[in-house]
Amino acid sequence: MRIRYVPVIFLVLVAIATTSCKKNPYKVNTSSIKVKIEIKRLEKDLFTLNPDEVIPMVPTLKKKYGGFLQLFSSVINTGDIDESSFGDMLLRFCSDKQNNEVYALTMEKYPDVTKIEKGLQEAFMHYLYYFPGKNVPAVFTCITGFNNSIITGDSLLGVSLDRYLGADCEYYPRLSIYKYLSAKMTPENIVPDCMYGWAASDWAFTTLNYPADNVLAEILHYGKLKYFEKCMLPETPDEIIFGFTVGQMKFCMNNESLMWQYLVENNLLFSSDQLNIRKLTGEAPFTGYFTKESPGQAAIWLGFRIIESYMMKNSDIRMEDMIRNTDVQAILEKAKYNPQ
Repeated sequence: MRIRYVPVIFLVLVAIATTSCKKNPYKVNTSSIKVKIEIKRLEKDLFTLNPDEVIPMVPTLKKKYGGFLQLFSSVINTGDIDESSFGDMLLRFCSDKQNNEVYALTMEKYPDVTKIEKGLQEAFMHYLYYFPGKNVPAVFTCITGFNNSIITGDSLLGVSLDRYLGADCEYYPRLSIYKYLSAKMTPENIVPDCMYGWAASDWAFTTLNYPADNVLAEILHYGKLKYFEKCMLPETPDEIIFGFTVGQMKFCMNNESLMWQYLVENNLLFSSDQLNIRKLTGEAPFTGYFTKESPGQAAIWLGFRIIESYMMKNSDIRMEDMIRNTDVQAILEKAKYNPQ
């Protein structure tokens, strides 16, 4: 009995020690970095006004919200905030019956935004760790008639809370929003979406000037943005980062080599056909070239895995240099990506 018992204990102890020593490679020390996020809630300032107060309040709103008010106005299609017609159009938006119903629902869901503030503070502490000297944006919430989720501008970041009312929100089916999309319109997706949106606005595919617009360039570009997002939110589960279900995440991990092999063997990596690119990178219930068990944008997850390998094997490369590097062939070679 003793001869059999001792090795079992030893193996268990080794397993515990191995597990306890396993570190999150994305976790960094941000304790010395100070960030204070105080969210201004435009929806409260708008929908608590009486109708006869909206137009007289426009100058006050312009002073308080600055450039964000113009971004917001562009999203809800009320024009230039300096035009005389803006007040009338804003009044129409604030007087709309459905908008007021949605505002009431939003306030039930988000009576305060402390949790969002804390999540963004933590994320932007990581942002300043990787990008010292960069500006942290002023943050706002609003409702936009379900138009935009995240609104970005120069040092401005906005969250349209009516796009995060929960997967079971009664309005989403009425608006013909597919279930695979509404599944991600939840409170826990706000901070990840903010960080992804912030990166996407700073480093858009079209402004980085890749030599060619093909599948490899696109999956690496969006893989870079997902890598950024993961570095900003090291404790956030991959399912949230990528918008996958647990089952879809398992599919990707179990079939990584097969998916990559398919892209290589079918000469898809350097395809510039927009249909191929959309099938592999666009929002969808699954990735058309793979199986129905795959998530949509599974190829972007492959792009992330290549970028992850590239950064792990080239630790001297700064994140911003990686993001701005448009030599996709060189990235692929230095990543030494070889899924098994």
